[in-house]
Amino acid sequence: MAKIVAKVYGDALFDLAVENNELDLIAEEIQVLKDTLAENAELLQFLNHPKISNEDKISSIEEIFKGKFSDTTVGFLVIVVTKGRYNELPAIINYFLEAVREYRKIGKASVTSASELTVEQKQKIEKKLLDSTEYVEFIMDYKIDPSIIGGLIIRIGDRVVDSSIKSKIEMMKKDLMKLQLAD
Repeated sequence: MAKIVAKVYGDALFDLAVENNELDLIAEEIQVLKDTLAENAELLQFLNHPKISNEDKISSIEEIFKGKFSDTTVGFLVIVVTKGRYNELPAIINYFLEAVREYRKIGKASVTSASELTVEQKQKIEKKLLDSTEYVEFIMDYKIDPSIIGGLIIRIGDRVVDSSIKSKIEMMKKDLMKLQLAD
């Protein structure tokens, strides 16, 4: 249910921002909102408090954000509160920011290697990803996991390319087990 709510509200805000030619502004404001919520957990607790009326929550939102955020962003926050979806706000924000990133063709890749990669190796990987995808830029996340022995595991969204030695050994093991079972 939470994913559906995040998608509905995130898509609505995204579509409105594109339609009003405010995508850059709204994306920046939503990022500031995300950072604000991360730094001030009390704000989300306030919005989620069952004994505080929606009217008080709305007036507080307007007091905090009016003049600092666009009318579109403040209106969006008011709608979220009015509809009682404030507990879904972090998921809505993340969904919206992901939609903006995809719209701008900025990919997110996670690269796992057995040891630290050099700057040149990282540049080669990023160039290869840019050449083989529709993205114009990547946000790269590099991790080290010695258990993969060698090779790389690259994740982009729900796609995984696993060229690790560990996975190759596992596949060989499965193939050998099939051979033994056939006798």
